[in-house]
Amino acid sequence: MSAVAPRPRKLDLLAEPRLAGVDEAGRGPLAGPLVVAAVMLDPAARRIRGIGDSKQIPAPERERLYQRIMERALCVRVSIVPVAEIDRLNIFHATMKGMADALAALDPPPLRALVDGNRLPPALCCPAEAVVGGDGCVTAIGAASIVAKVVRDRLMVELDAAYPGYGFAQHKGYSTPEHVDALRRLGPCPEHRRSFAPVRELLQPELFA
Repeated sequence: MSAVAPRPRKLDLLAEPRLAGVDEAGRGPLAGPLVVAAVMLDPAARRIRGIGDSKQIPAPERERLYQRIMERALCVRVSIVPVAEIDRLNIFHATMKGMADALAALDPPPLRALVDGNRLPPALCCPAEAVVGGDGCVTAIGAASIVAKVVRDRLMVELDAAYPGYGFAQHKGYSTPEHVDALRRLGPCPEHRRSFAPVRELLQPELFA
């Protein structure tokens, strides 16, 4: 395992065999699962243009790129960390676990991994580097970013139907004014993260008086 790599302008590593990119979606929201994706692009497949930081890509284009990635990647694996696990472990350790699980599930196994961020999970299945801002400069990480974001957004739409009134389909569980207002009016649902302060304060207001 190596130290954190400084963010490069752009890396073109598409020819490197069995290189995995790893990224997550949903660290910050007050509700819903964390989703981590690991993607190994196929050096022999046609290049997928437009891959980058999923947060900077409009939703329709993300969906299009998601389909291309699923069709052309050598392997894609997704780890979904439920709310109960996030509350039990805390969001940092839940993220580390999700990254390790997604990477270990790749078949064939990766020879090297690049992970978005500044920390690496312990005991990964292959040598790895953390790359700050990697979703915008490493194609494999950008692909993982898109997969994780699309999968999580779809799950939040499903949760919106299961728990109407919170607006999950619109804000995807993030702490928007509309979400906080609904949380105060309706109280937390089972998909709200009890370990996150805005939810915890509503459950135990006497502790924050």
